[in-house]
Amino acid sequence: MTVINYNKGKERATPHASYPTANYPTDSIDWLTRLIAFDTVSRHSNLALIEDVQAYCEQLGLTVDLTFNDVKNKANLFVTVPAGANTDEVNHGLVLSGHTDVVPVDGQHWTSEPFTAAIRGDKLYGRGACDMKGFIACALTLLPQAVQLSNAGKLRRPLHLALSFDEEVGCLGAPLILADLKARGITPDYCIVGEPTNMAMVVAHKGIAVYRCRVHGKSAHSSLTAQGVNAISYASRLIGYVDELAEQISHRSDNDALFDVPYSTLSVGTIQGGTATNIVPNLCEFTFDYRNLPHMTQDDILVPIQAKVAELNAQMQARSPETGIELLQEESVPAMTDSDSAELQALIAALTGDDTRHKVAYATEGGQFTNGGIPTIICGPGSIEQAHKADEYVALNEMARCDGFLQKLLNSCASN
Repeated sequence: MTVINYNKGKERATPHASYPTANYPTDSIDWLTRLIAFDTVSRHSNLALIEDVQAYCEQLGLTVDLTFNDVKNKANLFVTVPAGANTDEVNHGLVLSGHTDVVPVDGQHWTSEPFTAAIRGDKLYGRGACDMKGFIACALTLLPQAVQLSNAGKLRRPLHLALSFDEEVGCLGAPLILADLKARGITPDYCIVGEPTNMAMVVAHKGIAVYRCRVHGKSAHSSLTAQGVNAISYASRLIGYVDELAEQISHRSDNDALFDVPYSTLSVGTIQGGTATNIVPNLCEFTFDYRNLPHMTQDDILVPIQAKVAELNAQMQARSPETGIELLQEESVPAMTDSDSAELQALIAALTGDDTRHKVAYATEGGQFTNGGIPTIICGPGSIEQAHKADEYVALNEMARCDGFLQKLLNSCASN
């Protein structure tokens, strides 16, 4: 991890009230239009977007901290609007969190250019419109007002903005932000991750772990099967066991009916192997993911799967010692729990007038924040059903609702 503090060795800058900020949007729709124009597909750099937001924050007089990936072609951004004078909340406050990367558009048929925002009717279209540049746009629109309150000594607790990279490919950026905050002694009270929820309050989500299984067999002519070890056949036995285990965990007595899918799931996603029908295959690979309820762990499925792997390995190696099965973990994102966020939930319910709590099957960076000791909820504009699709959009009234929600949230952090 590389941390760049552009005011290293200096006292943190005092924000100034350049409101509206020169050359930058002053409303969330214009901000979203600007953000969509940055092609931040995860395989590309996000630095152009980050540097643009950095310049905006610095025009407001804010100190920007960046954390980079190892090759320094991607960065997280963390910025704080400090509390006013005469407060002990310097290292606490509220985090508004969003990821800057988006999924690819390859192979998708778009009605309009995916990286050019287009308003048609009551919707704004573009890659990232709902997942999740819409929330980031609303948060950036809020910053000048937060700065004015800070300058006037009326901001009772700091307001932080955290923008991450590579959420879509394993939530790789957020841990660097959290490590940096820990090193700097910043312990935020709460975090709101603005993933698309139709502005409903999501208080928990499942974790996700992705595994790759490599089955190494032994080739032979298909007329001499006894001389080979069929990698595809043994892979199929393990896949069948994974499916059986998925069925078992779907009927556990401790499943949670508040989740949209009330049980943990196992799903085989890809498979490849073999070279020709008349050759006993010597390699087969498949991947599967495990989406666990917060109270379940990876060991709940790993222990039985590893036992099955050991059983199959013994069978294979009895025929040929050089054969066997590898089980590799490729991704791991923790579940988000609601065990420590009751106070934040009450605040959000009061601000929105809706105390309904939702729990969802998809994963976000929220689990990493809760694991870092920061009570977190998910709440943002747009629907997850529109994410990752061609003609991704966010409804304009969802953006207005998010603007209103963040305004109320800022007001709750301010004194009269």
